[in-house]
Amino acid sequence: MLSYKQLQCFITLARSSTFAEAAEKVHLSQPALSTSIKKLEAFLGGALFSRTTRKVQLSHEGREFVPVAKRLMHDWETAIADMQDLFAMQRGRLTIAAMPSFASSILPGVLKSFHKNWQDINLTIRDVVMENVIDSVRDGRAEIGFTFENDQLDGLDFQPLMTNKFIAVVASNHPLSKCAKVTWQQLCEYPFVVLNRGSSVRKWIEDFAQINRIDLNIVVEANQLATLGECVKQDIGVSVVPGICQQQFSHTELVCLPIEGENLVRRIGMVKASRKSLSVPAETLWKLLIQNSNGKKHHNN
Repeated sequence: MLSYKQLQCFITLARSSTFAEAAEKVHLSQPALSTSIKKLEAFLGGALFSRTTRKVQLSHEGREFVPVAKRLMHDWETAIADMQDLFAMQRGRLTIAAMPSFASSILPGVLKSFHKNWQDINLTIRDVVMENVIDSVRDGRAEIGFTFENDQLDGLDFQPLMTNKFIAVVASNHPLSKCAKVTWQQLCEYPFVVLNRGSSVRKWIEDFAQINRIDLNIVVEANQLATLGECVKQDIGVSVVPGICQQQFSHTELVCLPIEGENLVRRIGMVKASRKSLSVPAETLWKLLIQNSNGKKHHNN
């Protein structure tokens, strides 16, 4: 039977010049190391090393086996780490990822309800941009992610929680700031401040504008919403952002306005890995959010 220790001994010896050097690295005696290698060779059916009195070298078959052994060790270590993480999460850790706009507005209230029943769970919140939320869940760095529905959800399950309309943001001294609501046609009479081309929000806005034959006069592109807000505050231009960002932009020098008529609407929800079971706390949080969303449908007007 092939063992992890045998693979470790083989890889270490392949990287060493002598049995003595390898034995010291794996904390075994030379006879024990030699026995381990011989058992591995017997299991595989041939010699992996050519031995001389002064040094040891890989045979042709041994060189072919090196990448295989490394892959087997990596898979082994990953499987063990996954199980350790699973048990650790059940004992007291849960990592979630969320867009900053969601993390600062809706998530705290949800976590308050969750914490009442899971006081021993240590929660880690990765508040990162939407694209990084998706990568965090896909890579296993977070069990649940909160993000907009988009086209980059391969390998993930999406559960909608709320519908979010986009809103207009203008400077407090802007002519539109006194309006109760605005239209896209009114907004397009002024320069636009938008997020960079790599962002999903930018793509949605441009797609919406193209479909509705709206001509955007883009004068500034920003990487962060905070930068976008500062540019709008200086009255460089107006902007359109997801409604969930309203809390972030609601201060005395910016005015958030609902958009009437045809408008951008996107669903916000949570994602999890399609082929990986959630830990007990994560599953509980997932079900709690579904119950909450069914009990009261979230919309922004």
